[in-house]
Amino acid sequence: MGGLPKRQRVAAYAVILRDGNILLSRLSESVTPEELWTLPGGGLDHGEDPRDAVVREVREETGLDAAIGETARVYSAHLPGVWRDGRRVDAHALRIVYEGWVPVDAPPPHVVEVGGSTMAAAWHPVEAVLDGTVPAVPMVLEALADHRPFRHQRLGAYALVVNADRVLLVRISARGFHSGAWTLPGGGLEHGESPRGAVLRELREECGVDGAVGELVAVHDEHFSGTAPSGRYEDFHAVALAFEVSVADDAEPAVAEVDGTTEVAAWVPLADVESGALPVRDLVREALRGAALRRPRTD
Repeated sequence: MGGLPKRQRVAAYAVILRDGNILLSRLSESVTPEELWTLPGGGLDHGEDPRDAVVREVREETGLDAAIGETARVYSAHLPGVWRDGRRVDAHALRIVYEGWVPVDAPPPHVVEVGGSTMAAAWHPVEAVLDGTVPAVPMVLEALADHRPFRHQRLGAYALVVNADRVLLVRISARGFHSGAWTLPGGGLEHGESPRGAVLRELREECGVDGAVGELVAVHDEHFSGTAPSGRYEDFHAVALAFEVSVADDAEPAVAEVDGTTEVAAWVPLADVESGALPVRDLVREALRGAALRRPRTD
């Protein structure tokens, strides 16, 4: 094989996962007559940054605008004697594989590029790729074996607002984890922000009301994986600080934040929380228990 023309190609690809599915591109019949799927991506143009290249290739092959992670894995394949452009060559392929993600409200994928090396784009179950039901190039299996979800740890501050026999709750929108469930108003701390300051800011954004922050009543944490509002698949660890907060007796909650993870803010009967009639996050019950333990006994 030493006399064959040498060809080296550098290409960038993205592993894009969502809710147990992976975004793949089907190679065109000009590349292979058989059905075969690969990661969206392709060769770098001369002088092109690999991150710019993968964004461009994902758009051309799937019609979607992707965000790309900061790090990548590099795979090297020496392919002596393969066919390229109608003749045998001694090929060396360097493949830079990034983590990528697309918005949660992205449209169905479709090929934009005309006359390229892909003929279709689709979401496929990861399990179907791993068990061979969806035929994929070896690079896809290698990338899936090496992929680890982005680890995101967030400290949040939340408000427990109880007025007589009701508690102020918010319902999580389709943009957030656990959509449709009810939880305490609150959210992640901004860099340098105090927890009590974050509680008041989040209360205004999610419920449109002001309050006075009292004592810390619970520290709650949960660990799960899922699709974040950005569309990125994350290994998520949330640590929540719940504070008692008082508001005006005539306060009427209304969501003030636009395009957030809260779709409804409302006073909810405590009886509905205690009976399980309402789907609430564990943070709500833990904060209520913590507040009850702080109150002096009257018997």
